[in-house]
Amino acid sequence: MKKYGVRPQQLPYILVSDPVVKEIGAKPGDIIEIKRKSPTAGEAVYYRVVVTGE
Repeated sequence: MKKYGVRPQQLPYILVSDPVVKEIGAKPGDIIEIKRKSPTAGEAVYYRVVVTGE
């Protein structure tokens, strides 16, 4: 978080009910890192905070 100068509430959300979140066992409040292949960047990294959706 310090590297990018952001706080958890500034990150996009991902629901605790998301199948991937369930698979990795993440809990509300956890921050997860998502890596995707990108034709321009090679690999793009995204961060999401897990929320309940309520």
